[in-house]
Amino acid sequence: MYIILVYDIALDENGAKVWRDTYKICKRYLTHVQNSVFEGDVSKSQLFELKKSFKKVIRKDKDSLIIFSSRDQRWLDKDIFGIDNNDMDNFI
Repeated sequence: MYIILVYDIALDENGAKVWRDTYKICKRYLTHVQNSVFEGDVSKSQLFELKKSFKKVIRKDKDSLIIFSSRDQRWLDKDIFGIDNNDMDNFI
């Protein structure tokens, strides 16, 4: 399953910790595309684990996280204007 994940974390007194935790969870399963955007192929069990992890981190009254899913990346058209940051994720 191919997913695109976007999040918006409120930057209040606990926002930095929530942002860090959210970013770390995303990096375990997905490729960092742009600021608060990630994409990648995951299994159904990985998607379940992702959602389970986010339920512990995301604050329902302050933060937002959206997961767009598709059966396969080939069903998604993606046009990139400007810098394609996807190539930068391969650096060690």
